[in-house]
Amino acid sequence: MILLHIEFLKRRSVATWLCATVLSIGMAVTCHAEEKLPPVEQAGAHCPPAKPGDTYPTGYITGAGAHFSWIIFKTLQPDLEKLTGRKIQLFGKDSMLGQGCNAGIKNASLNGPDKETFGFICCPLTKEEIAKERIIVYPLAMEPLLILVNSSNPVTNLSKQQVRDIFAGKITNWQEVGGNDQPIAVVTRLHCKTRPGHWKTILSDAKLFRKLRFDVESADEMVKRVSDFDAAIGHTGSTWEFESGNKVKHITVDGLEPNAENLKSGQYPFYRPLSAVTDLHPSEDVKKIIHEVQTGKGFANVAKKFNLLPLNKPAAE
Repeated sequence: MILLHIEFLKRRSVATWLCATVLSIGMAVTCHAEEKLPPVEQAGAHCPPAKPGDTYPTGYITGAGAHFSWIIFKTLQPDLEKLTGRKIQLFGKDSMLGQGCNAGIKNASLNGPDKETFGFICCPLTKEEIAKERIIVYPLAMEPLLILVNSSNPVTNLSKQQVRDIFAGKITNWQEVGGNDQPIAVVTRLHCKTRPGHWKTILSDAKLFRKLRFDVESADEMVKRVSDFDAAIGHTGSTWEFESGNKVKHITVDGLEPNAENLKSGQYPFYRPLSAVTDLHPSEDVKKIIHEVQTGKGFANVAKKFNLLPLNKPAAE
């Protein structure tokens, strides 16, 4: 361990990372925050404008939850409002209502006569949790998990076993996998720990991940940390929209791109399901919105853009 610390201190960026890692030990990890969007004005003109801070304005349908499913609804929002003649308010990044899967489930449970709500999640749920929460799950798509490295890293491909060994701490230097002689800085976001799937396709339990790592609380922070440190490795979903200043790239795994084709064939190993959720008595308009996302032509275009594998048959033309 002492030798590892010495190697880290040889490189200023990685030494900075190590300090941040020590400070981060014990940090609570939660599902990432989401973004609040202003209501679109094309449809539902009968609804009064939403007032600032009004989470459930009269006449609106409100959706909230995990970013990676939320972005699908965000992209299709104008079409969904036109379809229903209703205004839809979506909460995600930077909103206290959009704190990931738990927020999606909670928002769905708030549905009632005075407000129509639904949620979005990015983790699979057990039958026991679905029954306990009294919700309905609507599968949307399978999303590949990207393995991220800094854009300056010469490594462009790893085997799935090398990926797992790096996150487990069995491989600790990029030189071991054909890269530079640099200690690897592992960045993780181990959210929704009690649920199956998602990051657990990399390693099945949080205890299996390398102890000396940097835990982050959001996908945004994940991307920033991998951008900051040239020896970093991390992971995020393919629906994440990268910004021009992000210094990251995804690598192939066993020579395979993280896309729908390789998910369908069962060859790409890292993925998770994206879904919508409602309570047991969703309104007809909420059901119409979700059905359109599941089977509509617009969703096919979104799936293609973000390399998603749709989980439902498209509606007949």
